[in-house]
Amino acid sequence: QKYNVTSYGATIVAITTLEAFAGMWINGFILCVLCIGWIKKKTLNSNEKIVLLLGCSRFCSLCFSWAYSFFSIIYPNYFYVRPILQLAVFFQAFFNHCNLWVSACLCVFYCIKIANFRNSFFIYLKVRIDRVVLWLFLGSGILALAIGIIAYDIADRPHCNNHNSTREGNFGRANIKMDKHFFPSFFLTGFGYAASFMAVIFAAVFLLFSLWRHKHKMQKNSMKDLSVEAHIRAMKSIFAFLVMYSINFVCLVLKMVYVTKKRSYMTFLIIVFEYTFPGLHSLILIFSNPKLEKTLLKILP
Repeated sequence: QKYNVTSYGATIVAITTLEAFAGMWINGFILCVLCIGWIKKKTLNSNEKIVLLLGCSRFCSLCFSWAYSFFSIIYPNYFYVRPILQLAVFFQAFFNHCNLWVSACLCVFYCIKIANFRNSFFIYLKVRIDRVVLWLFLGSGILALAIGIIAYDIADRPHCNNHNSTREGNFGRANIKMDKHFFPSFFLTGFGYAASFMAVIFAAVFLLFSLWRHKHKMQKNSMKDLSVEAHIRAMKSIFAFLVMYSINFVCLVLKMVYVTKKRSYMTFLIIVFEYTFPGLHSLILIFSNPKLEKTLLKILP
């Protein structure tokens, strides 16, 4: 049985469906190309491993976020019941934070791999970059899983307190109760955003400093080096991610402010950008990777 969908809800569903499926196609393309290359070469380098995991987490994140949005608007009678809501919140929180942390891991990888510093610890990380990537994956997965479990527990509380809140006619009160209970979840999400955002900023700063010092050294010695070009390519990728990540962080803060205003224009814009970010940044990654770009241009008409 469908719920009486408003024009606002229908617009949200239409736009999020378009953005989500476009983003899933882009990230699915990355997965297919890298997996085919993995099968052919029997191996992947660290950069490809991070991009592969990032594409997988974004594909799943978009899939669960779209399903959450679609069923909560079109079929709320079947969605706001236990344990469907709790599981949806868990998987959405888990894959969203996997997306955030793996994105930050990619920026940290660029910094360690390309930047040139004589610090012994930095040299140790550069030499053991493959092992560092595995530890970054493990840490990202554990943090995302912890936040997903906490989000599940928070989503479970309103239904434990009021089992009748999801019956027909009581959705307004159920949403108000859930808004109050989701503030701790927003706090945890904000912490995850802020921590990963700081990792991206530090990676960008270190790369910029390394580029400036290396370029100054080359100019002083009247020499040219391909390392400068590698620095610039990495900086472009990180800078593009930093801009979108900054807007995404602002959207999170605004989302907490407008959480009780279900049909405001600001909420609409926040939702639109949240679905744009995973696909747009993955598209930038495709065009910054010669292999992915060449394959994409082949299949495009």
